[in-house]
Amino acid sequence: MTKPVKSRAENFSGCNLARAVRVTLVALTLCIAGLLPIAAIMLVPEQMTAQTTPSAIVVGFVGGFVHVDDFRHGEVKMVEQLRASYGDRVHIELFKNRDKAKAHKSILRWLDSNRDGALSNDERRRMPIVLFGNSWGASVVISLARELKAENIPVLLTVQVDSIRRLVANDSVIPANVAEAVNYYQDSGMLQGCKKITAEDESRTKILGNFHLQYSKEPAESRLYPWYGRLLTKGHIEIDSDPAVWAEVRRLIEAHLSATSISH
Repeated sequence: MTKPVKSRAENFSGCNLARAVRVTLVALTLCIAGLLPIAAIMLVPEQMTAQTTPSAIVVGFVGGFVHVDDFRHGEVKMVEQLRASYGDRVHIELFKNRDKAKAHKSILRWLDSNRDGALSNDERRRMPIVLFGNSWGASVVISLARELKAENIPVLLTVQVDSIRRLVANDSVIPANVAEAVNYYQDSGMLQGCKKITAEDESRTKILGNFHLQYSKEPAESRLYPWYGRLLTKGHIEIDSDPAVWAEVRRLIEAHLSATSISH
């Protein structure tokens, strides 16, 4: 007669039970030896492995046709550094610039704490949101912020690095739901970034600056890019690959998260 095969769920439950028994026996032994406070044996495996609930959102967009795992690009490297610093305490995600709708849905899902598909006023404001992007991705940042404004969702900070207008999007006027915004740009070569951002409502949005970057010598990192890109869009690639720019962007993001009591 063929023996019945246990389901994966049954095997998983059995493993959990056995592990719980082992943990409890070890804890009791240590208590008897005086090496562990007796309250510690009340912890169950689920409590010991519980994950931290994220308390902020950082969403970025790459430029052009860049893949989100292309480590030649400064924004990709920076995201990995942020993930290493914050772990699961912050939702950190990088998207292609054509995936704005996907990013928007992700933000709404992260804010929806009770998973009822509708955001309350408290849920709209329960996590600070930082948006950043490079090139076309920087333009998408402002477009997404504008969509969030229509849903009464505030944005803590927007960061644009050499923003190149995508389609008919206006990337120079920052919507009033954004608390602070900053812009970095260069103006050499065929692709030149947005030179000036302004606030839709100066009483609600602070412009931290429009920072003009010039390069007398290309960053060493830009040599990893194709030769034709370095020839035709030299300045655009230089600012994208400049580690100093992305170190400053990272510092800004971390400072804003720290101001909301989220340390790294």
